[in-house]
Amino acid sequence: MDVIDILELFGGVGLFLFGMSYMGQSLERLAGNGMERILQKLTTSKKKAVGILKGFGLGLAVTGIIQSSSATTIMLIGFVSAGMMKVSQAVPVVFGANIGSCVTAQLLRLGDLGGGGIFLQLLKPSSFAPLLIAIGAVVTIRTKKNRSKNIAGILLGLGILFTGMTYMEEVFAPLKSDPEFQALFTSFSNPFLGILTGFLLCALIQSSSAFVGILQALSATGSITYGITFPMLIGQNLGKCFTIILGSIGARKKAKRVGICYLLFNIIGSILFTVLLCILVYQVKPAFLSEVVNRGNIANLHLLLNTVTALVLLPFSDWVSKLSARITRDKDEDTGENELRVLDDRLLSTPGIALSACRKVIGSMGNRIHDNYYLTVDLMIDFKEDQFRQLMENEDFIDKAETALSDYILRIDRRKLTPDNRLIMTEILNSISDFERIGDYCVNMAFVIQNMEERKLSFTPAAVNELTSIMSATKHALATMRDSFRDDDEKKAVRVEPLYRAIKQMRVLIQEHHVARLTDGSCNVDSGVALFDLIQCLERIASHANNISLQVVQRVRGGDKKFDALHGHALDPESEEYKTLEIYYLNKFMEPIT
Repeated sequence: MDVIDILELFGGVGLFLFGMSYMGQSLERLAGNGMERILQKLTTSKKKAVGILKGFGLGLAVTGIIQSSSATTIMLIGFVSAGMMKVSQAVPVVFGANIGSCVTAQLLRLGDLGGGGIFLQLLKPSSFAPLLIAIGAVVTIRTKKNRSKNIAGILLGLGILFTGMTYMEEVFAPLKSDPEFQALFTSFSNPFLGILTGFLLCALIQSSSAFVGILQALSATGSITYGITFPMLIGQNLGKCFTIILGSIGARKKAKRVGICYLLFNIIGSILFTVLLCILVYQVKPAFLSEVVNRGNIANLHLLLNTVTALVLLPFSDWVSKLSARITRDKDEDTGENELRVLDDRLLSTPGIALSACRKVIGSMGNRIHDNYYLTVDLMIDFKEDQFRQLMENEDFIDKAETALSDYILRIDRRKLTPDNRLIMTEILNSISDFERIGDYCVNMAFVIQNMEERKLSFTPAAVNELTSIMSATKHALATMRDSFRDDDEKKAVRVEPLYRAIKQMRVLIQEHHVARLTDGSCNVDSGVALFDLIQCLERIASHANNISLQVVQRVRGGDKKFDALHGHALDPESEEYKTLEIYYLNKFMEPIT
């Protein structure tokens, strides 16, 4: 090989790596944050075995698409670090990811096709790669639609990947008859030298798919045998762990455990197959070890190593998880402390995960608000200092969460936002203050009740009945809003506004009734002021719940420009559905106090 050949080899490797990266990025953009949400939500089941199989299948599928087990595992580290996934959920996904990374090698085996007429010739990468590049480039230049550009990016990346593969093969082709080259690869027949070589090269390029692709290109020389391929593939399974080690630096213990599980998978698999290899080389000495391999043989052997390791370890997922806990000295139980720590700065460069972390914190805010509302109701029945203190502790968390979220979400890398990410960000930004204000009104109500307790004030039975009805209506509005926000449920979200309208009418009616009671002397002014303050707070809580629900509707509708969440209505107030809902709520909550 001369200098020109070496430069062409580097160019081929560069094209191969760039094509694989570009294809993976285009696939991720096409899916939006779908990959992240699938990994986050669909890894559990009521039956433990089913949950493990689901996680395994998801890891395989997602990595088969983005073509990087390291990227999938880094994503899992982010989820576990953010508290959105348990380590035990992540382990089967890691196992599946290692098999999913074998897809590229299976695609590259198409290069073995030859003869058999024009049809088989067209299936060869060297034949269709230029066509993929041409189509991808034309569509990328001419279209303005993000979806079309992402599809074109997949074609373009795949074409560049195959072109790089072709360049490497052309450089290696003259080496078929080079005696020095033959001698070099003969030395790799030593299994331990082969493992070391595979380890070092894969650690250097940090991509097992790229390493296997280079090995497949080398197979065109006719010098690569099973005895050389087997140890190199064992070594590359260890070398690809460097990316995970780097990604785990500085992470929380539970997140580090995901990286440890990835390491354990590859270390245990490598030990098993190293033992098998030594038995074959030094004891059995089968003839097939000297047989020359092609692209398909390498792809199949790569798939076999990862599949066997995964199938052996899958039943022991819990054992692997517990072993990682011992290594990191982490406790398996989730303490639930430091809920704001999910807003990890390492997630800022992956908007989908960062926004999921934000939604988790908002979910925690919603839970504290829900608790505070019930505490307020309990305080009205029987005022207890310990419950009042609990309410104030919850409010302190709500305030801290609002401040942390507002700061964190503005630091998310906007350059990587997908259209769906932008809708989620808008929804969160416009909802944070509404959640915080609902918490404030719960506290205001608690202070009113505390003041009544200190002054020994009380309500008439009629006022208690009215408060009970409007508080029930507000509780229903809060619960409906919380469920719609958590589940992205438009059907529930649109029900909040008619209920809010009913609550407004209830407030007016209760004020009228109180004025009548003042007139006939059945209640006093101080109790009346407290009543007015409470029903005013309840109406404002319903109003903010309605604002949040409208944001849910706008996001679910995909940012419909015809709908304005700040000034519009989820349903037409003159529509039959809206009027029916309003009448239903009036009959349910207002009729008993009319």
